[in-house]
Amino acid sequence: MDEQVEIPSPLEIAAARPMPWHRRVIQGLLYGRNVDRHRKAKARIGLAILGFSIVYMIIAAKLVVFAVAPESHVARRGRAQDAVATARPDILDRRGRILATDVKMPSLFAEPRRIIDVDEAIELLTAVMPDLDTNELRERLGSKRGFVWLKREITAKQQQEIHRLGIPGVGFLTENKRVYPSGPEVSHVIGHVNIDNQGIAGLEKWLDSRGLADLHLAGFATDRQQKPIELAVDLAVQHALREELMAARTKFKAKATAGVVLDVKSGEILAMVSEPDYDPNNPREALDPDRINRLTTGVYEMGSTFKVFTVAMALDSGKISLASTFDARQSLRYGRFAIKDDHPLGRMLTVPEVFTYSSNIGAARMALSLGVDNHRAFLGRLGQLNRLRTELPESAEPILPRRWGELNTVTIAFGHGLSVAPLQALMGVAATMNGGYLIPPTFLKRSPEEAMQVGKQVLKPDTSLKMRYLMRLNAEIGTGKKADVNGYYIGGKTGTAEKVVGGRYAKNKLLTDFMAVLPADDPKYLLLIMLDEPQAAPDTHGFATAGWNAAPTASKVIARVGPLLGLEPRFDLPTADRLILASARESR
Repeated sequence: MDEQVEIPSPLEIAAARPMPWHRRVIQGLLYGRNVDRHRKAKARIGLAILGFSIVYMIIAAKLVVFAVAPESHVARRGRAQDAVATARPDILDRRGRILATDVKMPSLFAEPRRIIDVDEAIELLTAVMPDLDTNELRERLGSKRGFVWLKREITAKQQQEIHRLGIPGVGFLTENKRVYPSGPEVSHVIGHVNIDNQGIAGLEKWLDSRGLADLHLAGFATDRQQKPIELAVDLAVQHALREELMAARTKFKAKATAGVVLDVKSGEILAMVSEPDYDPNNPREALDPDRINRLTTGVYEMGSTFKVFTVAMALDSGKISLASTFDARQSLRYGRFAIKDDHPLGRMLTVPEVFTYSSNIGAARMALSLGVDNHRAFLGRLGQLNRLRTELPESAEPILPRRWGELNTVTIAFGHGLSVAPLQALMGVAATMNGGYLIPPTFLKRSPEEAMQVGKQVLKPDTSLKMRYLMRLNAEIGTGKKADVNGYYIGGKTGTAEKVVGGRYAKNKLLTDFMAVLPADDPKYLLLIMLDEPQAAPDTHGFATAGWNAAPTASKVIARVGPLLGLEPRFDLPTADRLILASARESR
């Protein structure tokens, strides 16, 4: 009988077959050697539990992040197509009062891909907010975009009502809304932002140009506490200046008024008003062309205030002294043009008389005596021929003669034929008052020491002293008498210019201005008052020139802001020749 042969099963054959080396390594690392099937199964279960635990931990962490900052993931999704209003630093006045700040506001958004029933969503949303445009809403909700805005800056009540509706794909995002507690008080300085909290005018736009806009785009400025911006502006001085300018505009039926208070030692602008202004909380008002900032974006012929530059040039040259005389016995003719004085004296005039009587003829002869090239170079030295740059992005180029000849020098000498921004003219006059330093104006805090680092000497100190004497003399006996305020020892110069309309000077459309320095013996502040197209008032005897409107307005402003600026009144002071010129003689 044949011997029975046992045939191995496939499993036994596989078990007897040698295991590849890489499987032996993996099995050894996972289970060790001589591991039975029970322990192998237990290890596999443990591995599965570990994997699921990691997944659940990731999900839990995401939920915590969304709960703490629910808008963050939405903001990232929407950033590619819809900007999110991010945080901006507070803007403060020099005493720490808030001029601009952010508040949190809910905004309504949708994710159209998650909308189940567009018609139902439209019906529910318009029931809560009837001001929503149905066609625009349908277009947005019916799109295939991942994120769309439905309504920016909704009320808390609207948010609650929409939340109760429970519409899938509709949510809320907390944004930063810019608010201006002082309303229109400082509008032309601060500027305003758009719906996305991005600066589009004034210092708000300057902030973005300093890198804030890049932070917004990169997503790093969101909800970050940023260092406040401290301005040189004093809100109390600003308020007083604005009130007096508004009153003057009403009294003289002017098209507009404007004013600046400038620290002559540091170049700080403590107040700047251009009226009519606008409420930055309602930036649409800024689109009105009558509400432009006339002090930086407008350029004007400044009238006789330019005689400050003409006389300063003459005295600084060393060729002309206070005792020099100029022939004003008859008109000065150039071709078909005749240069006349408003109140001709018909005699030789000294330099102080040219200034105090505001003689056009005397100023023209003074400029001609020094030559066209010297005149142009001097005005360039005082910053009148190039655009003035400050923190405000809005600025205008001066309008210069195409060919600067003798006739141009004649007219520019008394304030016609060259148009500059009023703030630019104020900067130049400040240099004639502060010892001869041209200091760029600033809206930010700056010490006198820092000012000297950016300023440059453009006049001799002795010239500045003589100009202070002339400014005070003009307030005592000249065209600036109506601006004098007892106790503040002011000096000043009036300016009246006919506006150019259709290429011709219009005698019934005047620009009047007054520049006041206080106190004249030791200048600290310079005030500019400007009226655009003022009319005669009952108490001006039919006159609409600067001595009858800009000068008395300056007087009212000084009486109000003097105490705010810390200037103590000093009474019974001697006249300009005894105080200012006498001190000059003693210093020699």
